[in-house]
Amino acid sequence: MTVEIKVPGLPESVADATVSEWYKKPGEAVKRDEKLVDLETDKIMLEVPAPADGVMTEIKKNEGDVVTADEILAIIDTKATASEAPAAEKTEAAQSEAAPAKKEDLDTEDGAISPSVRRLMAENDIKASDVTATGKGGRIVKEDVEKAITAKASKPDQESASAPISPAGAREEKRVPMSRMRAKIAERLLEAKQSTAMLTTFNEVNMKPIMDIRARYKDEFIKSHDVKLGFMSFFVKAAVEALKKYPILNSSIDGNDIVYHGYFDVGIAVSTERGLVVPVIRDADKLSMAEIEKQIIEYGKKARDGKLTLEDMQGGTFTITNGGVFGSMLSTPLINPPQCAILGMHNIVERAVVEKGQVVVRPIMYLAMSYDHRIIDGKDSVTFLKSIKESLEDPARLILSL
Repeated sequence: MTVEIKVPGLPESVADATVSEWYKKPGEAVKRDEKLVDLETDKIMLEVPAPADGVMTEIKKNEGDVVTADEILAIIDTKATASEAPAAEKTEAAQSEAAPAKKEDLDTEDGAISPSVRRLMAENDIKASDVTATGKGGRIVKEDVEKAITAKASKPDQESASAPISPAGAREEKRVPMSRMRAKIAERLLEAKQSTAMLTTFNEVNMKPIMDIRARYKDEFIKSHDVKLGFMSFFVKAAVEALKKYPILNSSIDGNDIVYHGYFDVGIAVSTERGLVVPVIRDADKLSMAEIEKQIIEYGKKARDGKLTLEDMQGGTFTITNGGVFGSMLSTPLINPPQCAILGMHNIVERAVVEKGQVVVRPIMYLAMSYDHRIIDGKDSVTFLKSIKESLEDPARLILSL
């Protein structure tokens, strides 16, 4: 009995997907719920599992192919056993060698190489001549490139000695295909820049009160809630209190209408290898600081593992981004449409400040808030950011909702 592996139903806003990487080859045994292939969309990575035990007999869509919902990706024979897998693999390889090469396979510089494998080779400066192809029909697969990378790393001295010396003044270039998510991010950033009247206002905040609270209660907080007390939960709480005072910052534009949101779904920008994603903490005003910290940690892990779903990132009424983790001192963050404002955090640096006529050293963070000037006036933006500053410098205001 054969089972068809089909493209799962795509989210409403996603038209198609690209076959990113196969984890099984024709002839290999598979187990139920084992991951077979990754499909990359412009928003998320979809994993397609095996619906039953069996042997992969045929792959109908290769890496780099664009597919739509319900298209057949592969065929599994549920009656075949693992012992029969090598024979099936041999048959598939023979069929592949007998079949004429596809135009898209010939239309590459290095032969029959999928876009994802070609990108991996380019990123690690691996040439086709450095790789021993083991894929069907002499195709270079990801495992072949990874072996070549390992071999290259294990003997750097020999490679360095045998490498030809580049002529003086030579300037090398390499071309790497842009992933679908990176292309979509670029499109949305350009759209945000061109379609909003964006301005940015700045302020600074003395982080000593927050740092003192963390130092005083960190052990007790971990013991009680099984999670560390970070800075982000303070900023989320401070932002929510400020949004309650200035609801225009929690709104969005829909045509000629301003939509005021009566809830507080705060997006937290997370950097991943595939690009920047913004999972959303929903009803942040109803969550405790421990619950906020746990959600941030969970989203961070899902983002690193490529497990974020479209539901995790949909919606959001306000966004916070933290460039300080990378050492950024100051920036002008771009608005995440259709939202109308975004708060940017930066690194904490000890600076000399004047308090009560005395020069003292304090841990200072610069804050930046970009906003859409079409609906937000300068007064609202400045007082909003000042409200966040006051809440962070006097955390008791958060408890008292002042």
